Formats: sequence, C-alpha cells, structure tokens
Amino acid sequence: MQTRILLVEDEVHLQHAIKLNLELEGHQVQISGTGTDAIKTFREQKFDLVVLDIMLPEMDGLMVCENIRMYDQHIPVLFLSAKNTPADRINGLKKGADDYLTKPFELEELILRINKLIERSRQIKSTNENKVPKLFHFGSNWINFENHEAVGVAGKFELTKKELMLMRLLIENKNQVVSREHILKVVWDYTVIPNTRTIDNFVLALRKYFEEDPKLPVYIQSARGIGYKFTAPETSEA
Repeated sequence: MQTRILLVEDEVHLQHAIKLNLELEGHQVQISGTGTDAIKTFREQKFDLVVLDIMLPEMDGLMVCENIRMYDQHIPVLFLSAKNTPADRINGLKKGADDYLTKPFELEELILRINKLIERSRQIKSTNENKVPKLFHFGSNWINFENHEAVGVAGKFELTKKELMLMRLLIENKNQVVSREHILKVVWDYTVIPNTRTIDNFVLALRKYFEEDPKLPVYIQSARGIGYKFTAPETSEA
C-alpha cells in the first residue's frame, strides 16, 4: 500500500527536490505551501506522515503541528527548520513533532528518517493497539489510550504523546523489566533525544501523576542499572 505524505514547505526548489526523491522511494506526496492550506489539506485527506517546515506564510509550522495534533495524536510529524538551537528542537518536540531535522540537510538523511518514522508507526499500529485496552485501570488511576485522557492522584489530566507511549510500553510488558535501551528504541527511536536521563525524567513525571508517594512507587518501579517495570493488578474496559 502506497504511503501518503503531506509535505508542507514554501521553498519551491526544495518542494520539488523532496517530492521527487520521495516519489522515487514509492511514496505519494501532496504539497502545501502555507500553514493554513496545510491544515485544510490535512483535514480533507488521509495521510501517513507529515513533513513540516516551521517558517511558513500565514501560520507557522508550530501552530500547524498543534492543530494537526487536535485531529490526530498518532500520525508521525517531522519538522524541517533553519532554527537549529537545542531550545528550538525541544520546542518543536513539545509541540508534538516526532523528529526534527535542521536545514541544510542531506536528502538521503531525510528519506531515512521518514522511512523509519513510517515503519515505526506501522509497527505500533500492528502490534501495540491490541495489547492494551483502550481504557486501562490500575488502582484508582486510569488511562484512555485513545484520547490521552487520564486520572491520577490529583484528578483528571492529559498525557503527552511520549508519556502515553512510555506508559503503553511499560504496561504491555507488565511485571517485566524494560531496559532503558529498549525504551529509547521504541519511544524515541534513538533519533530525537538519545539520552537515558530523559527516560528518568519522564518516569519521575509519571510517578507524580499516578503514585500516592512518588518516592515509594507501587506501579512504576526501578530496576537499578537496567530500566523500569510496571507492576499492578488491573481491570479494564474495552
């Protein structure tokens, strides 16, 4: 089945170069040159991935990404940007991107990253969706894996995409230690933040959400020097 990609880029020569190379890889590419047109096109058509420039006419890519996430929490989004500071990359990821590539870039690297994001998305759809029920309960907590809503010790809130992916991975491997390396591969794919400290910070946040005493966790436990495991009896509703 041919992969459909929405390419949002206002530089015409770059549009043509990326489109040509992606089509040579067997992908179908739809081009948008402005932020508002990108949102309209995304709502009207079905895509498997979005390649999104940040500096766009009418509406910047950050706002476009936020709008896309209102309609689809799962589609892979790759940012292209001339902004190359760590703060710029972190901001892009916070807005909902899965990867961030700075200009100028090699077309071969862009294609490799796109293909990896597509493959990871397919794997998640084919292997993960049926392993954990849509609504998962543990203790007095619950997580809705479809709309990102959750209830924790402080009440109702929404999990980010990465938080949801990490919780899903740990729950799928209930009572088994998941290594930091495996977490990085599945949740971050080694392309965005290849730093195990990032995982620790995410776990600290999740413990604050779901543990009565984050310093003495019941559900999200550490395996010193290895990784983390999820431990809990649960009930679930499909």
